[in-house]
Amino acid sequence: MKKAILFTFILTLTAITAFAVPLEALVSLPHARQLRAGGPDGGLIIETYLRNPVLRMTPRNSDLQRFVDQAMTSLNPNMMAEILYLYRKPEGYQTSSTSWDNEQRIKVFNEVPAISTMTGLDYFSASRGAMRVFYEYSSVVDGPTTRVPIPDPVFEQPPANLTLFARQRDLSFGDNIYRYDYVTTPDAIFFTQENLTTMHFGIIPAIQRGNLRSIIAIIDCGDSILIYAVIMTKAFSVPGMWNRFSASFSNRAEAVIKWYTDRLDTQVFVK
Repeated sequence: MKKAILFTFILTLTAITAFAVPLEALVSLPHARQLRAGGPDGGLIIETYLRNPVLRMTPRNSDLQRFVDQAMTSLNPNMMAEILYLYRKPEGYQTSSTSWDNEQRIKVFNEVPAISTMTGLDYFSASRGAMRVFYEYSSVVDGPTTRVPIPDPVFEQPPANLTLFARQRDLSFGDNIYRYDYVTTPDAIFFTQENLTTMHFGIIPAIQRGNLRSIIAIIDCGDSILIYAVIMTKAFSVPGMWNRFSASFSNRAEAVIKWYTDRLDTQVFVK
């Protein structure tokens, strides 16, 4: 096993009984109705919070709640965005509301650490009012110091725990190293992103090392998949740019969700 991948994981040696959870058991009824009314491609809800952010949309999942609470406590962010997205599975891929097909679960997981496929990902830039490339370069690397590119990992069974390091060159915040942590449970897949290098906005050190946390949860609902994202940061206060920073981060979180759902469309739930 390549040491510099520096991931620690416990492979599931036997198939885990995986569960689906009804949407209405995960989010509030108004949010469930809004998501289900979003049309054939699913619904989207975005909330942004400044200064003293408070979580309002975290799905009812004890593992997810613990991850989010730990990040909030350790970071004490001054800017945050939350997103709920309901991905509707095509007919033929929908499962019952009480079980998650293991083969489907494996495929859904393997698209999450496909970090190299984020290269060229674009997003709507609030400061420019136009689409812009998000990650000009994206690759898993063998470690935060050596930074040698390695292939995206693929698993025969989702690991219970996994840590990867990635180098991602962001046209707004420069060339940075991130730590990605993945956790799988019988009813969900979670991953978090943390910056291991200071992110610069031009010459301004906008986000110090460890001051950006993104958490994404993928929860099966039988006929659909609920995707929740929260991106939180303790950013350097730049006069006149606070609102633009906030809009930029919510747009970036939305872009990551679109990247992932595009992967589901083309690699997992082929229509």
